[in-house]
Amino acid sequence: MDIRSLVVTISIVAIPIIIAIVLHEVAHGWVAWRLGDPTAKMLGRLTLNPLAHVDLFGTIILPLILLFSHSGILFGYAKPVPINFLNLRRPKQDMVWVAAAGPAMNLVLALFAGVVFRGLMGMGSAAPVGSFFLEPVLRMLITAVQINVLLAIFNLIPIPPADGGRILVGLLPEGPARLVSKIEPVGMVLLMVFLLFDPMNLFSHTVLSVVRNLTLFFLGSWRL
Repeated sequence: MDIRSLVVTISIVAIPIIIAIVLHEVAHGWVAWRLGDPTAKMLGRLTLNPLAHVDLFGTIILPLILLFSHSGILFGYAKPVPINFLNLRRPKQDMVWVAAAGPAMNLVLALFAGVVFRGLMGMGSAAPVGSFFLEPVLRMLITAVQINVLLAIFNLIPIPPADGGRILVGLLPEGPARLVSKIEPVGMVLLMVFLLFDPMNLFSHTVLSVVRNLTLFFLGSWRL
C-alpha cells in the first residue's frame, strides 16, 4: 500500500470514528446537564474539540489495530464523560435518558450519513460514482454508517458500564437494579470476554447480524 492509499484509508476510517465517539460522549453530557448535572459542562467536556475526548488507546490505537489486522470490524471509544447521577433531578429515571443519549446520537449520525450516501448515489451521471472525489466520500459515508450502528448496538448490550446496562438499572425495580449495578466494576471485563470468546456465537451471529442489517437499511440496501 503506497503512502497516498494509506493516508486515504486512515482518513476514511479516522474521521467517522472521531465524529461518532465525540458526539456520543457529548450527547451523554448534554442530556445530563439538561437534567440537572453540570459536571461535564463544568469540566469542559461539552465541546466538539476531539482533543477533549480522545483516549490514546480507544480512539487511535485500537481502531488502527483492527483496521490493519483485517479483523472485519472497526470499533473505538473515547474518554467517558464524567456524570454524577446524584445531581440529576430524578437520578434513577433520568439515568435512562442520559445513558440512551449516546446510542441515540449514533443512530442519528448513521441516518444522516445514510441519507447523504443515498443522495450522492442518486446523482447518477451528474457525478459518476467512480470519480476521484466521490469514491472516497462514499467509502467514508459507508464507514460512518457501519461505525455508528456498531457503537449504538454494542453500547446497548445490557451489561454495565455499557449504556444498555445503565438503562437496565434505571428501568428495573430497586432490588434487581442494585444487583445489576454491582456488575459495573467488572462489567468491562465481562464485555471483553463476551467479545473475545463469543459464547454461543451471540456476537458473531446475533450482534453483527443486527449491525449489518441496520447498516444496509440506512444505506438503502446497497451491497457492502
